[in-house]
Amino acid sequence: MANPISLPLQEKLPRNNIIRRVADILILFLLISLLLYRLLNLNGHSFVWQLALLCETCFTFIWILNTSTRWNFVDYKTYPDRFLKRFEELPALDMFVTTADSSIEPPIKTMNTVISLLAVDYPANKLACYVSDDGGSIITFYALIEASKFAKLWVPFCKKYSVGVRAPFMYFSKEPETVAGDSSDFLNDWRKMKDDYEELSQKISEAAQKSIPCNLNNEFMDFYEIERGNHASIVKVIWENKDNDPNGLPHIIYVSREKRPKHHHNFKAGALNVLMRISGIMTNAPFILNVDCDMFTNNPQVVLHAMCLLFGFEKERESGFVQFRQEFYDCHKDDPFGTSLIVLAQLLLDGMAGIQGPLYAGTGCFHRRKVIYGGLPPDDEEIKKANLNSMKDLQRRFGYSKEFVESVTTIMLGTSEEKLNMRDLSSALKAANEVSGCQYEFNTSWGQEVGLVYGSTNEDVITGMKIHGRGWESKYCTPKPPVFLGCTATGGPSCMTQNKRWATGLLQILIGKHSPLIVTFTTKLRFRQCLAYMIPTIWALRSLPELCYSLLVAFCLLTNTTFLPKVSEPAILIPIALFAVYNIYTLVEYRSFGYSFRGWWNNQRMSRITTVSAWLFGALGFCLDLLGISPAVFEVTRKDENTHDSNLDSDPGRFTFDSSPIFVPGVTLVFVHTTALVVGLLRLQPARPVFGASGSGLGEILCSLWVLLSFLPFVKGLFRKGSYGIPWSVILKAAILALFFVRLCVQGLEPSKLNY
Repeated sequence: MANPISLPLQEKLPRNNIIRRVADILILFLLISLLLYRLLNLNGHSFVWQLALLCETCFTFIWILNTSTRWNFVDYKTYPDRFLKRFEELPALDMFVTTADSSIEPPIKTMNTVISLLAVDYPANKLACYVSDDGGSIITFYALIEASKFAKLWVPFCKKYSVGVRAPFMYFSKEPETVAGDSSDFLNDWRKMKDDYEELSQKISEAAQKSIPCNLNNEFMDFYEIERGNHASIVKVIWENKDNDPNGLPHIIYVSREKRPKHHHNFKAGALNVLMRISGIMTNAPFILNVDCDMFTNNPQVVLHAMCLLFGFEKERESGFVQFRQEFYDCHKDDPFGTSLIVLAQLLLDGMAGIQGPLYAGTGCFHRRKVIYGGLPPDDEEIKKANLNSMKDLQRRFGYSKEFVESVTTIMLGTSEEKLNMRDLSSALKAANEVSGCQYEFNTSWGQEVGLVYGSTNEDVITGMKIHGRGWESKYCTPKPPVFLGCTATGGPSCMTQNKRWATGLLQILIGKHSPLIVTFTTKLRFRQCLAYMIPTIWALRSLPELCYSLLVAFCLLTNTTFLPKVSEPAILIPIALFAVYNIYTLVEYRSFGYSFRGWWNNQRMSRITTVSAWLFGALGFCLDLLGISPAVFEVTRKDENTHDSNLDSDPGRFTFDSSPIFVPGVTLVFVHTTALVVGLLRLQPARPVFGASGSGLGEILCSLWVLLSFLPFVKGLFRKGSYGIPWSVILKAAILALFFVRLCVQGLEPSKLNY
């Protein structure tokens, strides 16, 4: 029998990808064939043909990016039991939970995330949990105190009965599982724990309904007359594992950084950088986990899985950070809003895993602290020494806090942090408040070379790319059961807001100094990794050819023009084959991931809606920010407080609307294509083709019907009321734009060419 110490902690498993490669190449071949056909037949065709060529060139470029990224998928299998046998002294871990607004992100959700982290299968004396409350909410602080009291009962219960799901709301949503031994004791304990959790939920719910949930005394005095966005830093030790008990409860620290109106707080990246400094002073664990407040731990061995990849390679540079897959527990049947992201994760992150590693997705990620501090891979002694300079240089880079700089030195040199771990946390509060001030980062490298990178609302992607650029690789971990489960955005407004924010932030990266096109030529970012990073960063730009192509179809019907090959030409088979192969390919792909036919269609439909709505406004938001007209803001996605009950709505999958202008492009397309179909089917077009040698026909009609089918939720919204109906303000704006477009088409018709 092999020695457990000599056995590998992880195993790389290349995935059989032959069929996908063949399909990708076939679609790429058809796209290039269509481009060649258009180039060879430019003469005799109008600008419509040239515009179609331009759009299809963009689509071909996007497909090249996808094909390159998905060429060699890789999986990693981890062995947590081997890790426990190999190391007697386990490394410490600091866990970060971030929340921004208790009115949008319900505290009960945040507390479930915190409680699930406190109960993981790992020695409690090696863990510390930091909760960043960027809203400075007394409700969140109160909820954390109450949650810590509940956790003292919940953690022993979980470990006694080997509970699999350690988020209480999810665990108690089902009947109790059968356990070995005395089932009566288990049932009694289960009922008691459920009663305790319901009491906790009620306390937090009642507190949320009050402006002041309790008497402002002792630890609550710091919240007296606190002003959102304008307050001093608040750092509180909620619970300290003073006995260093491995079976106790981990440290729990509440943090609300200083905020002032005249100081840019740099969104989530700024909050995480404050946690980096505070945790460096207090516990200084060499590894860090960060999760969003709505993403709880679903697999209690999460830390062990991550450590297998952080310690499982010969060279440290091969695992700079470990990203876990994001999955969701509250997706409605058939994913009507396309928010599950399962296929996106499979195709993008699994593909990147075979190059230089997945991007940093902002949550569910384990980091090496020294990597976040800007450390280089320790390939030789010279590089290791280059990570440290004189005390003066260190203070210029990391800030003037002596305590924090000492903690940085400890991490960079790789020496034991035991002295810092054993210190009294309360004694570090003064230094912790100092490094959480909004002026601390002035004239330092924070947000540039140290910590999470500023310059985009998508701080995660840009930070991961910088890490890859320094020569580090990352690893993608997808054990079963899923490690992290979160809640998705539901309804049209939330989905559009979330996608708009992503698109704006990603375009900021593409156009800024941290563009993957620049980074790949100036750092160690590999070229194929650069192509993979470009897939999300061009989301906003993709809206332009998508919208143009959609309008092109309507234009052809209105002006009796064609953008497709003639039916009599063999070339007509190219777009037909392309349409058929692509849809069959994606359908098979979605079916392999467990989706139904309707689930596939919902995702295809939502990709078109999102592209011409949210991504288009993401591009607009970027332009307004670039011109200084309207700065980009981090719009927090609203979370539903009903953590598990999806039956509150008779049809929760129905599309919802509000008066946001983000819905105007979709409604405009519906009006334009409806008009175009009426004109085309009733033969109200010019008798002779206006632009080009041939007129529109069945191909254009079918394409227009396809667009309307994709925007069917908008068509239905025109006839519904309430949140399921499109507001009149949106309809009016869309009607004006549609009339303007039709008028432009009519003005393009020269009277001499009309022949009715």
